[in-house]
Amino acid sequence: MILAYHVILSAYGFWLPNDPRGSWSVFCAAWDLFRYGGKATKVETRQSVARAKHNRAKRLATKEHLKYPPVRWNGLQARAIARGFAEAVEESGYRVLACAILEDHVHLVIVRCDRPISQIVAHLKGRATQQLRAEGIYPLEQFVRADGSVPTMWAGKYWKVFIDNHEHLNKAIEYVEKNPEKEGKKRQQWNFVREARAREDARRKRRG
Repeated sequence: MILAYHVILSAYGFWLPNDPRGSWSVFCAAWDLFRYGGKATKVETRQSVARAKHNRAKRLATKEHLKYPPVRWNGLQARAIARGFAEAVEESGYRVLACAILEDHVHLVIVRCDRPISQIVAHLKGRATQQLRAEGIYPLEQFVRADGSVPTMWAGKYWKVFIDNHEHLNKAIEYVEKNPEKEGKKRQQWNFVREARAREDARRKRRG
């Protein structure tokens, strides 16, 4: 039985469909990306390929042909994203047991509930986007359209792993908590995570 999900949400431009390390895309829709980087590099594995050997120069050169600049969040923007996530959690009762918001991607461990993970992800992304715009620090605000809308700051797809036992769950939580240290940053503490962890611990104690 699925207990939780480890989800990675990527910023726009973080991981291209034709990344030379591989991707979970089957089609490269943008002509310029296809022209300079080739077709989508579909892989079947659910393991991370971030450390796979690849042509780094080619990957960076392909990114220069994106329609918009790759999104990289600063500290204020990361805090706004967390506020948006907190609002979604408050609205829905999601139990987020770990969260790390990095410069160009987000790690989350989310307990399974009655909503599909795709809907949860859309809800979290939507509230984060709204919060950034409300605070006037949306990263692609300079590309606002005539109707007031803006290009999405998120990659179209997301990566997920199903967690079906408590050992895996604990390892996923530890991995996410330590993730900022890989970039020389401190571990992150968000209120919506601490509260969910406290509730989860209380549930486990009641179960014996």
